[in-house]
Amino acid sequence: MSSDAPTVSDDAPTADDAGPKIAAENVRKVFGRIVALDDVSLSVRENEIFAVVGDNGAGKSTLMNLLCGVHRPTQGSLSLNGRPVAFDGPDEARAAGIETVYQDLALMDDLDVATNIFMGNFPRKGVGPFSVVDWEETYERAATIVDTHLERDIDPRAEVAYHSGGERQLIAIARALAFDPDVVILDEPTSALSVDATELVQETVRTLRRNGKTIIIVSHSLEEIFGLADRIGVLYQGSMAAVTSTDDVSADELRSLMVSGERS
Repeated sequence: MSSDAPTVSDDAPTADDAGPKIAAENVRKVFGRIVALDDVSLSVRENEIFAVVGDNGAGKSTLMNLLCGVHRPTQGSLSLNGRPVAFDGPDEARAAGIETVYQDLALMDDLDVATNIFMGNFPRKGVGPFSVVDWEETYERAATIVDTHLERDIDPRAEVAYHSGGERQLIAIARALAFDPDVVILDEPTSALSVDATELVQETVRTLRRNGKTIIIVSHSLEEIFGLADRIGVLYQGSMAAVTSTDDVSADELRSLMVSGERS
């Protein structure tokens, strides 16, 4: 991780009394006259797959952007490992161990896998203005991330353009893993993917959890949610309508919560 650090309050608790891995408490976010989130609280446990669902306009993207430092809450607070944090941008969230893979993967098709993974974050050799990209280290580290953390066989020297939709999603995840995060936020990770590609990505999410990552998934796919998530947070018109174990809610009840804010 980088040496930048988020703002942490002086009276933050020690590791001995740390709370959930990441949490929001009574968060409110206002854009002008628009209340995007109102009194939203949630806590995500370490090594958990937590899903955030809701209808269009429910506040999913706003909540995700608060957690990863794009926005700061108008009111309320965030905590990481039980310590209050306030991020002044995504770089500070990244330094704290939070990475986000957006629905728009922003990959460069004409460049190879390793270059996409480390763009803006290349291993370098040399000193100061005389340093250059260490390409040997770049390809070795890219291969390690793909082989060890994702447990997949993807050639780091192959152009991204030649990879399937599912493999492209994995490359974007590998780019997030290059920053060694503890928490990975996935924005609609299987949107518009084929059945085979969806299964590939979902199995990779399980691999990330198996390798110690905490995962937050923002998704519209109930099949994906029930297949992956341990717990679900349901947003309705900017408020948290429910937080429930996947085993304690049916698909019909979840749909009802999404469209009305109440169980059927």
